[in-house]
Amino acid sequence: MQKRNDGKSGSLSRRDFLKGGTLAGVALGFPTIVPSSVFGANAPSNRIQMGIIGNGAMGSGDMGGLAALPGVQYVAVCDVERDRRSIPGCKGYLDFREMLARGDLDAVNLGLPEHWHALPAIAAAKAGIDIFGQKPFARSIREGRAMINAIQQNGIVWQTGSQQRSAANFRHACELVRNGRLGKMLRTEVGLPAGIQGPVMPQEPVPDGLDWDFWLGPAPWRPYTRLGPHHKGPHWSWRWIHDFAGGALTDWAGHHIDIAHWGLGLERTGPVTIEGSATYPSDGTWNTLMSYRFTCKYANGLEIVVADNGRFTPGITWFGENGWLSVDRGRLDSHPKWIMNEVIGPEEIRLYRSDDHCANFIECVRSRRETVAPAEVAHRSISVGLLGEIAMLTGRKIRWNPQTEEIIGDPGAAAMLGRTYREPWTLG
Repeated sequence: MQKRNDGKSGSLSRRDFLKGGTLAGVALGFPTIVPSSVFGANAPSNRIQMGIIGNGAMGSGDMGGLAALPGVQYVAVCDVERDRRSIPGCKGYLDFREMLARGDLDAVNLGLPEHWHALPAIAAAKAGIDIFGQKPFARSIREGRAMINAIQQNGIVWQTGSQQRSAANFRHACELVRNGRLGKMLRTEVGLPAGIQGPVMPQEPVPDGLDWDFWLGPAPWRPYTRLGPHHKGPHWSWRWIHDFAGGALTDWAGHHIDIAHWGLGLERTGPVTIEGSATYPSDGTWNTLMSYRFTCKYANGLEIVVADNGRFTPGITWFGENGWLSVDRGRLDSHPKWIMNEVIGPEEIRLYRSDDHCANFIECVRSRRETVAPAEVAHRSISVGLLGEIAMLTGRKIRWNPQTEEIIGDPGAAAMLGRTYREPWTLG
């Protein structure tokens, strides 16, 4: 059953069914008596055909979680490394644009380095394909806003790989804060991993089967190196190099700042001032921050302080007049203890409940409702990390307008809201 992307006449696609195409088909003169097989568990209306772009550690992990769900079938895989394009039952692609143009994909999952988050997401959205995209949402704030524009304009369901939103301890902690168990809020601390200093990695021949130019994509050209000492290729250690990522800060900000926002009800806005400082490697291939601390103040007077976990408890700690509440993966603690043990009543604020992050995405692909980790929320979460990065790189206090997403009175800092793409790649 071929999916239509051109708006012309043709057979009714799975996406038509998913978006209410059955009723539309009746209006266009399709039979009103439909065979019962159409509504079965394996019917076209229920089957989700998927592809993957970036079949590395996170991409393949997400694919495993999604492929295990009823009615999900992977038919395409895209990667710049030849060995990763071989999956039974899937056609392999080097260029994501060719894969997205095949016309029969309902959804894709993206498991790419940060510098590659924007372009495939925008292309998938324009092709009408729903997206499960790994965090952080984007490498720059301007890229993130361009992604949201494409997602919204094309009615795309987006799920961010911020799986903490589907964990009971994080949701319960946020509900306790939202429902005033801490009393008046004093401050919030977010503890993220610290960065590390790496060795100088020598130039080497490009490994057979790797398209290094395509791997670099919109990032500045550089001769091939393995980027890190423990990997045969550029995989994983790209996160410690500014051209590709923001180090430990952007690797984790999409998780923990997201939860800090969720508890405070700030997930669709941002701070108004950001200031801080960081230390950076003195040499080596890696150049992202090591130790860091920055303070974000919001228009409502709330304050979030982000620092490496050598200074703060890992995870999120909210401080209020009644005590503190702290949460991390596999941990929930408070002082006094009664705070963490409180039960949320039926008339109190209850947050979006998801107990399975992948299943929530597939459910929303079918229902067309918003996911537990939608695009706007993910963008606002990583924007805090990106603004902190700008403040620490410039050494200046940043004044930010979260409505217009503009840095006020500092053209040099404002220029860092986007990235210059290497030809022939363009964001537009």
